[in-house]
Amino acid sequence: MATQFNLSFQDSASPLMEQLIFFHDHSMTILILITILISYSMYNILTSSFSNRFLSENQEIETFWTLAPAILLIFIAFPSLRLLYLLDESLSPEISLKIIAHQWYWSYEYSDFPSVDFDSYMIPSSEASPSSFRLLDVDNRTILPFNTPIRFLITSHDVIHSWAIPSLGLKMDAVPGRLNQIFTSINRTGLFFGQCSEICGANHSFMPIVLEVISPQEFISWINTT
Repeated sequence: MATQFNLSFQDSASPLMEQLIFFHDHSMTILILITILISYSMYNILTSSFSNRFLSENQEIETFWTLAPAILLIFIAFPSLRLLYLLDESLSPEISLKIIAHQWYWSYEYSDFPSVDFDSYMIPSSEASPSSFRLLDVDNRTILPFNTPIRFLITSHDVIHSWAIPSLGLKMDAVPGRLNQIFTSINRTGLFFGQCSEICGANHSFMPIVLEVISPQEFISWINTT
């Protein structure tokens, strides 16, 4: 059976990821234009006669190739700085989720609901059901509401891990003895998959992350029944 490779980003599910995709497209447009210009210049140089081989200087050309890269860097730098500030923006969270990394599984604690905490292990292939996602699904999915400001507090119990959800544009190191935080708001429901993005040992590739995002009303019902 043929396999189709996806070379693009995952579909965005948060405002942060949308901004990351916009910046990627913006930067790639500039790089493609530069590549086309340089390729065209090299083609002309290689295919034309050396009519200017005795030319020793040209101040106009030197001014152009000094100013043009500087202007292009400005067009890349300002959106990049804006995005850096957006990624570090502190929201007023309505829910705080504490994430503790272990070798090799995750623990979750809902700080606003003291009785809600659980461990999340990958479901082994031998125990997976036909509806499970092989090597991606977990026994306890992390339940969160959409359109709600959420704060993730991330730390580790043993070695350095990294909690990452590509479709949300989230990635934060889990460092022993240190509490890192990131903020986001998820703008649609669904299942979102991630994994540890730090080489943390033998089973590094077997500690996936699954977020199940539901409506706020369903989230409240789930909290009350947990």
